[in-house]
Parts: sequence; structure tokens; C-alpha cells
Amino acid sequence: MERTATSPTSLETHFVDIHEVLLEEEDDDDDEEKKGTNRRVDKADHKRLNRPIKVRDPKRPHRGLNRQVSLETGFSVLLNRESKAKEEKRVLSRSGRSFGGFDSANRIGFEGRKGDFSIFKTKATLSKQNSLLPSRKEREVEPQRTDPSSGLDESVNQSVPAGRYFAALRGPELDQVKEDEDILLPKDEKWPFLLRFPIGCFGICLGLSSQAVLWRALATSPATKFLHITPLINLGLWLLALAVLISVSFTYILKCIFYFEAVRREYFHPVRVNFFFAPWVVCMFLALGLPPMLAPKTLHPAIWCIFMAPYFVLELKIYGQWLSGGKRRLCKVANPSSHLSVVGNFVGAILASKVGWNEAAKFLWAVGFAHYLVLFVTLYQRLPTSEALPKELHPVYSMFIAAPSAASLAWQTIYQEFDGLSRTCYFIALFLYVSLVVRINFFTGFKFSVAWWSYTFPMTTASVATIKYAEEVPSVLSKGLALTLSFMSSAMVCVLFISTLLHAFVWHTLFPNDYAIAITKRRLVKEKKPFKKAYDIKRWTKQALTTKHNSVNKDSEKMG
Repeated sequence: MERTATSPTSLETHFVDIHEVLLEEEDDDDDEEKKGTNRRVDKADHKRLNRPIKVRDPKRPHRGLNRQVSLETGFSVLLNRESKAKEEKRVLSRSGRSFGGFDSANRIGFEGRKGDFSIFKTKATLSKQNSLLPSRKEREVEPQRTDPSSGLDESVNQSVPAGRYFAALRGPELDQVKEDEDILLPKDEKWPFLLRFPIGCFGICLGLSSQAVLWRALATSPATKFLHITPLINLGLWLLALAVLISVSFTYILKCIFYFEAVRREYFHPVRVNFFFAPWVVCMFLALGLPPMLAPKTLHPAIWCIFMAPYFVLELKIYGQWLSGGKRRLCKVANPSSHLSVVGNFVGAILASKVGWNEAAKFLWAVGFAHYLVLFVTLYQRLPTSEALPKELHPVYSMFIAAPSAASLAWQTIYQEFDGLSRTCYFIALFLYVSLVVRINFFTGFKFSVAWWSYTFPMTTASVATIKYAEEVPSVLSKGLALTLSFMSSAMVCVLFISTLLHAFVWHTLFPNDYAIAITKRRLVKEKKPFKKAYDIKRWTKQALTTKHNSVNKDSEKMG
């Protein structure tokens, strides 16, 4: 570039010369290629190919672009280009067909077929992901494809961080995708049944099995003996709970077999990981609620070992994450469903006491109570979701009732006395129960959800604790409270059971698409401040022109 001479009159607008420089092509290479081609031609085509060749006219002389443009005008053009680029920026579609941004331009092997759910299948995941890995040559030639800023998500079978679930999902169950997020699976079609079957369905088993325990207590407790309740109700509920547990377990085992990646994502989900404790809690409830006509005088200790061992192993894993202070520490993943990882200790303590192992029962009670205190304080300070929660998902807060009620029952079973500590835990649960019931606005304008089954299990546990309290403190008030809470929990179970059947077999709306397991590992669309680069350049230009203007003025003053 050639700069024009600077003069005081040219200070207002600084001109530069812009020359367009084009590279000249060399004709020598073309001549060599033509000669090589003529040698390989057959003699039959010799005449046709040896026609007089027109000599290419010399190229037109390139016009030299010698134009003076002001800096301010040039940067105004740059601003216009920035704005056009901003308008033409592709917006990520939320239809789910693009597999979270894997379009044809930057997809590495992912097929864009509609309804391709093979990325969550067990066998196809490992084989397909290994075959889709780019070679070293592809990574060297096209490094931009593996760049995180290009919108390409990593392998689908890698774990999603816990913080990503809170960032991409909303609600206390973290099962609704935010508006500005995309998912890996299509939203406009129905997914396979196993992918839509969540582990939260074990909440139904919790509600029915706890009802079996409740009606056994009503039939055998001295405080409710005047009701003359037949034990056949306990038998019917126990058989129903067993049948539902077998059905749900069999279905979820099929999901583990065919869609193991979806199961892995549920395990890393900060809310649903707690429902992996539910099957073993249900088994212990069924052991405690065994009908008297089928139950032996003393349960075998092997029953406790079989049901408690998997729970304890999973407990070591989860509590270790809480204690280690990593990405899944308690203050980061705490939610009301975390009580499921605590309640099992108290239920296991009750079952250990029933089989005659009081020391093991005391050990589990101590572990459960210590972690309950920490969890209770963490949740009382601040819940992970700071936004307003949907009304239909508020029932998960009933989990606050379950742990102190179960702790009260476990202490009474271990020491055979409803003493001061047991009553303290019971009164805490009763206060939390009342604090939820009086909030009528939580129960208005709701729609049915499987999350409502979480209400039945804590309500039933509080009802059983009230029956034990009525045995220790027999009075009209205590017995009336026990009957009231028992009636409320049983009525809630009946309503939810009928609603579940209607939504499952009549309206077919019980299992919608489970978007929570299909979120991407990283957010693919990032908001950027508009015109940041152009604005900075323009500001720098103005500052440079102002500085130059001041320096020239000083020189002119000195010369004057």
C-alpha cells in the first residue's frame, strides 16, 4: 500500500490506497501436461487430436484497483458485513432431527434418518461409536470438525456432567427441557416404549408395598383393634404390589438389555439416580408387610442380606460422591428425591431388627440419621432449582416426610419403645406433613403425572408411625389422627391407581417421550454479544485518528 501525504487538510478523513493484487498463472505447467497427454494418445485418434490448436490469447491485463477509501467508510462497510452475517446465522432447530446439531456439514458418520434411536442401544452403541471415530488423517485435514465451537457433541455414550442436567432441564424432577436447548432424539415422533419407560415407575411399587405394610399394621395393632379390619386386605395389596414390582422390574431389565445407554444416563441424572435405591426398598417393604397367614414367626437373616447388600453398595458409591467434594457433591446435586438414598437405611434397620440382628440395625440407623441431618440442612438452605417450580411436580416435596417417619419407626423397632428420640423424629415428620397439607394452592390446577406417586410412600410411612404413637399414647386424639392419616394415604393411592390405569390403557399418555435422557453433553448454541469485534475495531480507529490529529496539531503549532 502507498500512503498519501499527510497534510493538515487531510486530517479529518484519512485516505488509504487499496490495490487489488491477483496472482498470475503460469502457462508452463499447462504446456507440459498437454505434451504428456499427446504421447499417450493412440494412432487411430492421432489426426483428430492433432488438429490445429488455438493458442490462448494472452490474459487481459488486470485492472489495478486504485481507490482511495476513508477508514471510517471502510469500517462502516465492515459493520454492515457483520450485521448481515448475524442475520444469516443459522439458528439451531429444536425439532431434534438434527441430532443436536449434527447436520450434513459437520456430522461424522451419524446418520440423519428420522427416528434413528440406535445411538442408545446397547450393542449398537459400542460398535457404532467405534466405527464412527474419525481417522488420524481426517482429524489432521479437518480439525474444525472436532472443535467444540463447531457444535459437535462428543460420543453419546460418555457421561453427562451433573451440572449440565441442571443447566438444560427444569423442574424438581429435572424432566423438562428448557426452551433454548436441543436434544439428540426427534421430538415430533413417538419414541420406543423402553426409551419412554423411566426408572421413576418404581415409585408405584413404593406406594403399593407401603400400603401393604399400613394395612397389616391396621389389622394387627391394638390401637385399631376396634375396627376389626380383615387381614385379607393386606393379602390383596401385598399380592398386587408383588405383581407390579415383577412387571416393572422385568420391563426395566429389558431396557437395560436393549437400551443400556439410556439407563446410564438415568444413573448420572442427579434426581433419577436416587430411584435406583427404590427396588430394594420395595423388597424390604414386601418382607415387612408379609401377610400373617404367609409369614413365619421369624424372618431368615438371608432375606435381609439379599435385599440390603445391593442397597449398601450403591449407598457407598453415592455417599462417597457427596463426601469427596467433586462435581457431584451434595450441595450441587441435592434434591428432595435424595431422601430415597437415606430412607432405605431406616427400612433396612427395621428389617434387621425383625430378623434378630439389632447391632446391624443400630449401625444402619446411625448412618441414615447422620446423612439425613446433612441432607435436611442442605435442602432447607436452598434447593438446586432457583426458578418457580411447576405445580404438578410439587409432590416430590413430600419426601421430606419419609425420612423422619422411618427413623421414628426404626428406633421404636430396635429398642421396643416409643421413647423420646423416636417421638422427636415423629413430631418433626408430623410438622412437615402439616406444613405441606395447609398449602392448598399446591393442589390446584394440576395435571396427572407419575411424580404424584411419590406422595403415597411418605404419607403411608407417616400413617404407620402415627399408629405406633397411638399404641404408646392411647387416646381419642392419637387414634383419630392415625385413622385420618391412614384414610388420606389410602384414598390418595386409590385415586392415583385409577388415574394410572386410565392414562396407561385408555388415553395412552402415561409414558411421554423422556427428553431428560436425550440432552447433549454441552450446550450447542452459545449467545455472543453482537458486533463485538467490529465495535472494538471502530473504537480503536477513532482513538488512533484522534491521537494522530493531536500530534499533527502539536507539530503545526511548533512550526508556526
